[in-house]
Amino acid sequence: MLLQDKVAVVYGAAGNIGSAIAHVFAKEGARLFLVGRTQSKVRKLAEALNADWAHFDVLDEEAVERHLTKVVAETGQVDVSLNAISIHGHLQGTALLEMPLADIMAPIDTGLRANFLTMRAAARHMVRRGAGAILTLSATSAGLSGRDRVYHKTGGFSVACTAIEALTRSFAGELGRHGIRVVCLRSDALPETWPSEAEPQWRETKAYMEAGTALGRLPRPEEIAFAAAFAGSDRASAMTGATVNLTCGSIMDVS
Repeated sequence: MLLQDKVAVVYGAAGNIGSAIAHVFAKEGARLFLVGRTQSKVRKLAEALNADWAHFDVLDEEAVERHLTKVVAETGQVDVSLNAISIHGHLQGTALLEMPLADIMAPIDTGLRANFLTMRAAARHMVRRGAGAILTLSATSAGLSGRDRVYHKTGGFSVACTAIEALTRSFAGELGRHGIRVVCLRSDALPETWPSEAEPQWRETKAYMEAGTALGRLPRPEEIAFAAAFAGSDRASAMTGATVNLTCGSIMDVS
């Protein structure tokens, strides 16, 4: 198993992506500590996976530090930290000329603050052991083609994803000599995360996006989870500062 004897913390564990990752991490042998804002959801998931859980907002700096200190005091280590919290992806679809300042700033502020706080907390503990993997999540909006930027109105979400990828590289540069790897997982849209009531107006968008991928489909949450398990494992020991392409070929890297 890829994560046997590893201690993994998953923030935003009760969401569609976070729960998929938690299930795969559990199957791969990790001892899980799940964090979520919705107490009933994160508790139910933890009970199903025989995992530890905590209920707090990751924008609360003291709560993040306190929780991780408790995890390390109990287990002696933290091997994998992954942030899968929602960063207001629903605030898309409005032209920038019409967008309120609060709506463009919400994804940016939430995404950067949440990832910085959890990454920094994990790094401080990992440095003492000289090992660990910190994983972040991004989306194709960080690297859309001109055609797709004309079609989509991503608002602050694209800025937030771009910033998270840059933050990942910055942490990777600073932490590599301490034995810590930092990797971002970039996926295309995941229809499973879209609100069901929005289905009618999303059909055209979904068809457009599927047609723009090399595989003719969009990725699934479990595929993100499989990649996360690999990236967090010792099998990926040479991988850091990378943005892993999980877009089904809607973006093809040239670098």
